[in-house]
Amino acid sequence: MLILLADAFKADLPKRLEAFGEVTSDLGRVADAEIIIVRSKTKVDKAMMDKAPKLKFIIRGGVGVDTIDVEYAKSKNVAVDNTPEASSLAVAELAFALMISLPNHVAEADASMKQGKWLKKELERTELAGKTLGLVGIGRIAREVAVRAKAFGMRVIAYDKFVEKSDAAEMMSLDKVLAQSDYISLHTPLTDETKGMINAKALASMKKGAYLVNTCRGKVVVEEDIVAALESGQLAGYGTDVYYSDPPENTPLAKAPRVVMTPHLGASTAENLDRLGDCIVERVQKYCKK
Repeated sequence: MLILLADAFKADLPKRLEAFGEVTSDLGRVADAEIIIVRSKTKVDKAMMDKAPKLKFIIRGGVGVDTIDVEYAKSKNVAVDNTPEASSLAVAELAFALMISLPNHVAEADASMKQGKWLKKELERTELAGKTLGLVGIGRIAREVAVRAKAFGMRVIAYDKFVEKSDAAEMMSLDKVLAQSDYISLHTPLTDETKGMINAKALASMKKGAYLVNTCRGKVVVEEDIVAALESGQLAGYGTDVYYSDPPENTPLAKAPRVVMTPHLGASTAENLDRLGDCIVERVQKYCKK
């Protein structure tokens, strides 16, 4: 059996997987692969699967499977799995880091200091304590964000189409979450329904001066509408780790005011790479036992 590691993982993962078969990172050998393992970079689409007649199992190391054509995989009897349990802490900590950095003007303060400026009076901070955090989606990552927000003295509310009650947050409609939140953190998968859900209409329904954080998927927001809301002051700031593509191409966010951008670092902690490896080995082992 050939196992194709199509993306970069921790250096010890190939050795760990050798117990189950031959391991390669050579995409030129996709035709012989029975298992393909990816992260965010490689897209396992129809074209790739058509080149892999022996393919039986696709694993995505991470949350979501939007980099995989799941329906086409099903039509070819190819199993698809991911590792959502691995990345929760890593992504939640980055989401919270973005949420802290925005009202504290960390990026602007750092840049101005290095330019020889002293903007002590200009960069007025606000505190998280006493503010309301709205979570759009209440899965594993969002629940970890909620724990951290409550430790900072925040009220936590949430919307999730599939969840009526949660011990992590007060559940309510999306309209109410948008209207009541001082901070909004996005934690929804990318689907036809969620694509572009944070658009001009949604932004206009938010509190004026709210902050928005996105660590789920870039296409959940309309970037041009985010920029317009920042320029008008409707949004006080936008922190994002995700974009329309990795890396982003000509994103208007790069020149917009009060934006903090990180290069899709959500899952990139040393600890998470260990957890990803453990989860992948566990899934390959289970597959081999069938």
